[in-house]
Amino acid sequence: MKALIPVAGAGTHLRPHTYTQPKPLIPVAGKPIISYIIDELVAVGIEDFVFVIGHLGEKIRDYVKEKHPDIRQEYVHQNTRQGLGHAVWTAREELKDAKEVFIVLGDTIFDVDFKEIADAPHSCLGVKKVEDPRNFGVAELNEHGMVSHVVEKPRIPKSNLALVGLYKCKEVAELIAALEYIVDNNIKTLDEYQLTDAIMRMIEQGVTFKPCTVKNWFDCGQKDILLETNAMLLKRGGFASKEIPYYKDTIIIHPVNIGKGCRITNSIIGPNVTIGENVTIDYSIVRESIIGSYASIQEVVLHHSVVGSDAAIRGLSQSLNIGDNTEIDFGKV
Repeated sequence: MKALIPVAGAGTHLRPHTYTQPKPLIPVAGKPIISYIIDELVAVGIEDFVFVIGHLGEKIRDYVKEKHPDIRQEYVHQNTRQGLGHAVWTAREELKDAKEVFIVLGDTIFDVDFKEIADAPHSCLGVKKVEDPRNFGVAELNEHGMVSHVVEKPRIPKSNLALVGLYKCKEVAELIAALEYIVDNNIKTLDEYQLTDAIMRMIEQGVTFKPCTVKNWFDCGQKDILLETNAMLLKRGGFASKEIPYYKDTIIIHPVNIGKGCRITNSIIGPNVTIGENVTIDYSIVRESIIGSYASIQEVVLHHSVVGSDAAIRGLSQSLNIGDNTEIDFGKV
């Protein structure tokens, strides 16, 4: 089985961070989003990975090669972003010899039993009931509980089962043929080549898809969801820092995850805070936030904030969303 991880998006909802940092590399509870996905897939025995890269793709490639050297890696560049179907179609040559393919969006953390999906005898679509399915791909089921119809962002949904960005396909040749059909015939929905349209064509041709319900999923493309996911993971076992070094005149309110080489003094940190490596914090209060590596924070009260790597902040009490390589000094007049 091969895993295909599309990571070519520009991450516009997380700007300014994504001007300099790809969304899948933003840290959550101590490690980047993409590492959660890779680790889950490796745990079920997948060793072959194809990454569809685009915006700042070289940073993703460098990170994966450094942090996940044991997996077999292939990279395909999506020159123009024309939908998820187009992203998968772009990697058709890398997938054509695979017996099965696991497609997982590279900016989403899933609360699901990956092994159950990997071992399923049918192709699978990850689904979750939502209150308003109009902003999602939607799956409809037949009387046997299998997927009978999929449609992308319907105006009048006939189901509340949202497609969450998790797909396992056993019929790889049929998938590639369906994608080639919609691209060759310029079949677009909402002005993009949709994976749902290719899957619908496969269903019409007799391919069986089983719905696999996820407990939850977190599309970390927005600040609020990113911070919510960070807090949720920190509260679970294994994500928060267990052994925290002594920091002078500092109170730590768990759960937190603090990276190596940090210098923290005269501060209150937590709860639900992730701090990258080599961060300097002095005379500050930080809670419900994510702080990137090499950031410098002095005389600041931060809450519900995301601060990028190498950012510097002094003298402030606000909720911020600050990109990489930024310097702000509210102490100056």
